Amino acid sequence: MTREEFEEMMTPTFLIFGEKLEEARRIANDSLSRFEPVYVVIASISCWIMLSLAWRLVCSFYDLLAEQGLKTALVKLTLTCIKLIPGANDYIKKEQNKVIDKLQASMKTERECWRSELPSAGLGTQVIEQLKAEKSRDKKWQGKCSGAVYIGGSETEGHFSLVNEAYCLFAHTNPLHPDVFPSVSRFEAEVVAMTSALFGSKHSASGGQVCGNMTSGGTESILMAVKSSRDYMQARRGVTQPEIIIPVSAHSAYDKAAQYFKIKLRRAPVKEDLRVDVQAVKKLINKNTIIIVGSAPGFPHGVIDPIEELGALALGRGICFHVDLCLGGFVLPFAKKLGYPIPAFDFTVPGVTSMSVDVHKYGLGPKGTSVVLYRDHEIRKHQFVAVTDWSGGLYISPSMAGSRSGALIAGAWASMMALGEKGYLDSVRKVMDTSQRIQKGLIPGLYVLGKPDMTVVAFGSNDLDIYKVNDVMASRGWSLNALHRPASIHICVTLQHVDVEDMFLKDLEESVNIVKENPGKFEDGMAPIYGAAAKMPDRGTVGDILVAYMDTTC
Repeated sequence: MTREEFEEMMTPTFLIFGEKLEEARRIANDSLSRFEPVYVVIASISCWIMLSLAWRLVCSFYDLLAEQGLKTALVKLTLTCIKLIPGANDYIKKEQNKVIDKLQASMKTERECWRSELPSAGLGTQVIEQLKAEKSRDKKWQGKCSGAVYIGGSETEGHFSLVNEAYCLFAHTNPLHPDVFPSVSRFEAEVVAMTSALFGSKHSASGGQVCGNMTSGGTESILMAVKSSRDYMQARRGVTQPEIIIPVSAHSAYDKAAQYFKIKLRRAPVKEDLRVDVQAVKKLINKNTIIIVGSAPGFPHGVIDPIEELGALALGRGICFHVDLCLGGFVLPFAKKLGYPIPAFDFTVPGVTSMSVDVHKYGLGPKGTSVVLYRDHEIRKHQFVAVTDWSGGLYISPSMAGSRSGALIAGAWASMMALGEKGYLDSVRKVMDTSQRIQKGLIPGLYVLGKPDMTVVAFGSNDLDIYKVNDVMASRGWSLNALHRPASIHICVTLQHVDVEDMFLKDLEESVNIVKENPGKFEDGMAPIYGAAAKMPDRGTVGDILVAYMDTTC
């Protein structure tokens, strides 16, 4: 068919369409001529706003659908609509306040006695006696707290005393002034070097450039690794809408990082063994992905994610890969030497670009000491903040804080130097043996979640409310960690638990029997709150409760 023949064929169609369009325009003008022009403009603007809002709602729903699935997206959309019903939002807030009041009940009377102004006359040295009096009212944590305190023995002797003395010697030092306190700068460099050597820095597979810095804890180490990876990927690949992929079992510090640094967070499910599903991670990777995460082990269940598979995935896609060793950093290298079946987890794994390692946990250092490590200096450079135009002079800072405690750095260095490899091997043997005895000693009716690789033992029950068991254990002085999805509790075994596992297992068995014999009791503890929070489909409401609680307690 020639062009002329096509135009001749289509001309009647175009003419008919033009006539219909003209007729529609005439009808619209006739209909609108009855209204004032200003009303027509207002109506047009209103329609545009409504359509824009509807489009945003559709886009938000689509993003939620892509990120969290159909069920979660529908639940959130339904609850959002319910909250628009007059009175519904007020009812929800009323119920939230009931939960918050229950959470705060134990603190309200105590806060009324808290000081809100300086004393008119200083207490002088008598303030030490007041400190001791307040400390005596703290919970008796010796041997009964999950995690929290990792050093064994009494605070007044042994390793405790050594760390305290090291801290006191450097209590007024600050690594921000390396010219004044060069000893602290040396301590930090040596802590980083000794730590990195545990994770393959001396091995040729690491590339020979492993470097890092000390931070105030695992959360700051994670924040620094994520921030550095974000800026590195922006400089390297031009990523301006960064995304991070984490297992659902990963630490909440990644949520902080996502909020602080404007990064979209995507969560990958775990498999039946509670290790992250690598294929699910692979499906979530896109052009905006800057970093994926694996835990060694994860805090909830003590299992190590498949680090080698994740490393290969990251390497193949040209993205960063962070291994969270905050809990396992000073256990896994030594457990491996002791012959425990520990899978690969360090810089000898291709694709690993950063790590976070806490010294204040199984490194037995003072609280507030951690290390963030990078495979090379090119990534770490993006951690630093350099200011060249400040009237106060040139400024450079390696981490979140400006001023930092030299005492904490000195305490970490002293701990590592005092223990040495032999000391860590001995402590790791003790906690690993204790955790295995606890696993084997759980009574029928309780089951261990997954197959723990380390010193965290998480357990649940199909026969009773595990949160009520936790409340009974709390009444006996135990402070365990309540988990959910699935409902469970765990104990993170430390040197404080060595030689008390029999007491723990005895109290646990008796607590289980008490709950079995009295299933309707214990409605005044934390069990109903934790149980409801775990089942509540609207996670936003749970978050609102947590924020309101925090706002009134600090």
